[in-house]
Amino acid sequence: MTGRPAVILTDAQRTEVETLAAVLNAEQIADYLGIGRTTFFALLGRDADLSERYKRGKARAVGAVAQSLVTKARSGNVTAMIFYLKTQGGWREAIEVDSRTAMVDVTPPVDALALLTSRLDKIAARIAAARPTGPGTALPEDGGSR
Repeated sequence: MTGRPAVILTDAQRTEVETLAAVLNAEQIADYLGIGRTTFFALLGRDADLSERYKRGKARAVGAVAQSLVTKARSGNVTAMIFYLKTQGGWREAIEVDSRTAMVDVTPPVDALALLTSRLDKIAARIAAARPTGPGTALPEDGGSR
């Protein structure tokens, strides 16, 4: 074999990858580990456990932020509601134009708030049911750092 020796991460570094994935992108993690970006991606490609740790770290961060978003939307934060509906509910800010008439208003139905609240309750229940339990698995309630 020619070239540089293969990079092998210690157990501590492997654990750090999962923790750092919540707040850093892959390039930043590679910098933190003192390896090149392509080397880090190669490690992720050939090491299923490391790849799972990286994905799990990202997913935990997304889950914490999503839980916070759902909580804010359920408490009446209109910005959070609109963001959620645009990204998850398929809503758009557009006015449809009928070629036979003038502009048509596309306002949501009157019971949209009840529908949103119902969907948010279901999502909150799924997130709570999927949240891992046990030591070291608690997610911050406010989306902040540990």
